[in-house]
Amino acid sequence: MYRFLLSRQWVILTLVGLVLIPVMIKLGYWQLHRHQHKVAQNALIARSLADDPVPVTTLAAPGRELPRRDMWRTVTATGTYDTAHEVVVRQRTAADEQSIGYYVVTPLVLGNGRGVLINRGWVSAGNDLTKFPDVPAAPRGKVTVTGRMMADETTAASGIKDTKGLPARQVMLINSSEQAKRTGRPMLGGYIEQTTPKPAGNTPEPVPEPDHDSIGPHMAYAIQWWLFAAAVPVGWLVLVRRERRDRATAAKEAQEAREAGATAAAGDGGRTAEPAGSGETEAAGDEAAPAPANP
Repeated sequence: MYRFLLSRQWVILTLVGLVLIPVMIKLGYWQLHRHQHKVAQNALIARSLADDPVPVTTLAAPGRELPRRDMWRTVTATGTYDTAHEVVVRQRTAADEQSIGYYVVTPLVLGNGRGVLINRGWVSAGNDLTKFPDVPAAPRGKVTVTGRMMADETTAASGIKDTKGLPARQVMLINSSEQAKRTGRPMLGGYIEQTTPKPAGNTPEPVPEPDHDSIGPHMAYAIQWWLFAAAVPVGWLVLVRRERRDRATAAKEAQEAREAGATAAAGDGGRTAEPAGSGETEAAGDEAAPAPANP
């Protein structure tokens, strides 16, 4: 009845289904983990933004990687801007998430001679990407900057390729170690996304606060993958039953056709014997008839 399952077609179909089920289950758990990571990150951002500001030196030090627990913490830094070593970071998006331009990053020299990188905000790229853009000058004299503490950007973490051979004072990543080499000054690990003081004319455009409300569609995707995994055996059973029904119907039709053929053959045989009998009767009649008399 189910011998067709041993056919090449059905063996391949069954093996494909057995492979798809664990793959889809694993993809569902991958999306679940992404959902959990997003929820945890949103909680960390909200908690960090709600904490009171602390001096940047309590969280960062030269050559020290910023721990994840300190990401987005509000910090303050007091010093003077080193505009001679100001750089712009290419391929960055404005608050509208559409316009492409630069982040303006300026070292702030602290009282102990160390520096910390300040992301002062976004500016338009202009028409010539080979030239340093028009950037509003950083405030002169001693200033106090407040902002969000961020970890150094790396290619591994951001996916941004650290392209070499860029025009002067243009970089791809905000990285304190690279800028320490460039300036010859010790730099605190990480950098600050400036929130205050607000720039005149909103230029550079401040980096918007990170979204910590949206959790994304990852949980929905996880459920979809698990539903797909459950649908595979159900679909396989439906196909098996359909195949069995189709084969049974075909066998029944074939049997009925054979029986009809046999019946028709038997009927043709009976009709052929009847004229033969009539002929014999006529022949017998002819033999019984008397011969004609001679005149």
